[in-house]
Amino acid sequence: MGKSTRERVLPDTDAKAHNRSIRTSPRKLNLVAESIRGLKAETAVHQLTFSKRRIAVEVKKVLQSAIANAENNHQLDVDRLYVAEAYVGKGMVMKRFRARARGRAGRIEKPFANLTVVVRERQDVAEE
Repeated sequence: MGKSTRERVLPDTDAKAHNRSIRTSPRKLNLVAESIRGLKAETAVHQLTFSKRRIAVEVKKVLQSAIANAENNHQLDVDRLYVAEAYVGKGMVMKRFRARARGRAGRIEKPFANLTVVVRERQDVAEE
């Protein structure tokens, strides 16, 4: 019985992975996501491995998940994958307060971000 399956939104040559509620600001996360957009999947993994930014570890996990989805769920060729899209969305913001002078309070915001990575199989011109 159960639910009927939902139609696939992405084309057959795409695979997607996303991570919600990453504990960093979207602005910082977008700097790392920007650095892998358009790169070959293998090159992007290497670049994230040696990146000095702390959040690059999370981005690498999401990218590897997208590559695994492409290989296992959609039977795409891993050697021909590239990062078609890597975009960042704003998540929730935890609000905290810190005691300041003369009875005032200083607001501390702890932002979260969402990351989505789409990998696509490159169509070679030589094949056509």
